[in-house]
Amino acid sequence: MIKGTNEPFLFGNELKYLKDCVKKNEISSVGYYLRNFKKKLKKFTKAKNVILCSSGTTAIQIALKALNIKPNEEVIVPTFTFIATVNAISYNNAIPVFMDCDDLCNIDTKKVIEFLETKTVLRRGMCYNKNSKRKISAIIIVHVWGGAADLEKLIRICKKRKIKIIEDAAESFGTKYKKNGFFEGKQTGTIGEIGCLSFNGNKIITSAGGGAIITNNKIFAKKSNYFINQATNDNFNYIHNAVGFNFRMSNIHAAIGLAQLENFQTLIKKKKFINKFYNERFKNCKKITIVKFPQYSDNNFWQSNLLIKLNNYKKIITRIKKKLSKYGYGIRMAWHPNHLQKPYKKFETYKIKNANYLSKRIICLPCSSFLKKKNLLEISNLILKSI
Repeated sequence: MIKGTNEPFLFGNELKYLKDCVKKNEISSVGYYLRNFKKKLKKFTKAKNVILCSSGTTAIQIALKALNIKPNEEVIVPTFTFIATVNAISYNNAIPVFMDCDDLCNIDTKKVIEFLETKTVLRRGMCYNKNSKRKISAIIIVHVWGGAADLEKLIRICKKRKIKIIEDAAESFGTKYKKNGFFEGKQTGTIGEIGCLSFNGNKIITSAGGGAIITNNKIFAKKSNYFINQATNDNFNYIHNAVGFNFRMSNIHAAIGLAQLENFQTLIKKKKFINKFYNERFKNCKKITIVKFPQYSDNNFWQSNLLIKLNNYKKIITRIKKKLSKYGYGIRMAWHPNHLQKPYKKFETYKIKNANYLSKRIICLPCSSFLKKKNLLEISNLILKSI
């Protein structure tokens, strides 16, 4: 069995709760665990509204719809993220505008601000792209690897231009901004109009498949809930006044998610230990380095990544992959930039440079929560031998 980068670690009440679902015949879109998981998530995130849904992708898709992003309006998005974030824009027939990432792999807020200040114009209080003449209605901030994007200045300029803010916190569940900052103590996903979470099998907590929309706005919450439930106006008479979706989470998925949430502190401790171990092992090697996390946030350290500094990075990565695979460990590359993906090559970009460099040189290391110190030692030794 290959030990991949981020596999589920089920060690709590998952089986007990699943058996209870079957025993009570609550396996569909209603049940005790849906209610309780939602309640616990509200308490954990301090969000006023939580809407459980089928995935992180559907959460973003519905968030855009709830914010009334119309076809052919533009949505700013980082190129360096999993493609699902960008696909959600396309599902709404909106237009992505791709931005670069910073050295921490989050969206480069300085370049976004520069773009907004030099390449857009305000008309009747709304923001328009000078080049395309389209309205820029939203921005999706992706908090990658378990760190937090640097939002303070960007939030202010977006609000002035009435650009709605969606946070893709799929990878950063539980990550908080530190004290003395503008967002002191707030979790990623709770700052913009809507936050989107993922409980996919590879995330820090999983529900096997699922996600959530979190928001402090009652209207956005009501709209989100409406659309994920087939836009039902009258359940008894099957009245639907809009096109909706079957994006609900099942009670079975919620049962797994609740069991995982109960052990969040244990899981985050393991992630922090893994990241610290890799940093210590590679700190004296000038050829490689562990990708840094932001200092302005308390991070969940979901994914630890290795940056290859050498020019022959392709050969080095091939050797590392081959060596680790022989001993049962798997790695993967960081994302291929989305502005270079076939469906998105025709869309606008702005000064993308860092993403092109990092995407070729970053590999995602094995960091599943069940890995023990002896596994990490073996992995790091194999990597050092490979370079």
